[in-house]
Amino acid sequence: MKNYRELNISGTILDNIQLEKYMEKIASEHNICNYCASNTYPLEDLKNKYHIILETYNLLSRHIKMGIKIHSAGEWILDNFYIIEENVKAIQKELSKKKYKQMLALANGKYVGFSRIYVLAAEIVAFTDCKLNKEVINNCLKAYQRKKLLSMQEIWDLGIFLRLAIISKISEMCEKIYLAQLQKVKVENILKKVVEKQEAKEYKTTTSIKIRDTEPKYPFIEYMSYRLKEYGKEAIEYQKILEKEVAKLGLTVSEVIQKEHFHIANIKITIGNGIKSLKEIAHINFGELFSFTNATEEILKLDPAKVYSKMDDESKNFYREKITNLSKKTKISEVYIAEKIIELASRFENRENLEERKKAHVGYYLIDNGINELREKLELKAKNKKNVKFYSKLYIANLIIMPIYFCFCLTMFSYFKYRNIYISLIIGSIAYIPISEILIRAVNYILSKCKKTEFLTKMNF
Repeated sequence: MKNYRELNISGTILDNIQLEKYMEKIASEHNICNYCASNTYPLEDLKNKYHIILETYNLLSRHIKMGIKIHSAGEWILDNFYIIEENVKAIQKELSKKKYKQMLALANGKYVGFSRIYVLAAEIVAFTDCKLNKEVINNCLKAYQRKKLLSMQEIWDLGIFLRLAIISKISEMCEKIYLAQLQKVKVENILKKVVEKQEAKEYKTTTSIKIRDTEPKYPFIEYMSYRLKEYGKEAIEYQKILEKEVAKLGLTVSEVIQKEHFHIANIKITIGNGIKSLKEIAHINFGELFSFTNATEEILKLDPAKVYSKMDDESKNFYREKITNLSKKTKISEVYIAEKIIELASRFENRENLEERKKAHVGYYLIDNGINELREKLELKAKNKKNVKFYSKLYIANLIIMPIYFCFCLTMFSYFKYRNIYISLIIGSIAYIPISEILIRAVNYILSKCKKTEFLTKMNF
């Protein structure tokens, strides 16, 4: 089985100014390559993270029925588990292995091979304690791009990786909740035997998830103290024993309780921030965010024909994909390509001739005959591209010639069989229509499988 690498990024909470400076710093350090390492595919790790959250949810549900006090942060999981589940399913649907491998990756540092936008999303989540909104994301992207430009596709995919990083963080907190709940079960089992003197069946403390942390002492001490106080006078002796054992650690019970309550509050805040951020990200239009933060988009808006800004989002995305693909193949910056397109289009600004006015639109150099002019400007080899009229003539000629050929073959076959030229001609003539229909359907089916349909760009009305 392949060993997948896990992306673990942790950090302290930074204010807006510190966060922007940090984004600039990591941007300066990042070098990129064209493909991600296959062993960094995050969905394998996501399955494990989701399993931890699911098991925590199930454990908390069982403990409520058993009457065991649940972790206060666990209420967020019980009430909002469906949100996490929906996001996990959405990520699995949107992020295929093929798509991930084709993303820009880091070529240096300890996260080498990981998708750059994945690392950036994890950094944002780690240093904001999962507290995200449109403004924070926008500021982080702008700060990063002061030093290094992100590709159009990366900004489009940012939402996927932010959700992934948040779920990963929630999973870490769930692991702590799970461990704390197991300690409570141990406390209940001890109290049954020692204080209540019962021989009842013990609660299970086995776990179905991999525990990375060492066994926590504070949750055990805090919950034991809480339960012993509930017993009152009959548990005073045991309370003293607990205080004596805690003193061996160089602490008092009250200090442990204070530390544990602080720890619980931090987990509760992190999970709360994560759940709220998942809801917030669902309402962010990354297409709109993209238009404010991407340099290529700003350049394309300078379209001399003043058409690009009036196009619908799907058409704009189609143009941007063309630039992204050209950039990947040639290793030329997307911004540089966009600037050259504007240079070419500017030559025909304010022209009255219809053919020349068409050349003032950026799309002419991306999806029309101007592609070779653009390639020449970028000092690339021109594409030997046949025009649409040539292919149309070839298609029509085939649909006329092929049925005639088959009818001729059928006529000749009939003649050799019946030795009657008139019967043969009648059979050949009658067969023309069904043969023609069968061939048209067959050719269209083959073409639909072999060639992608052309996208028609549209205006936004």
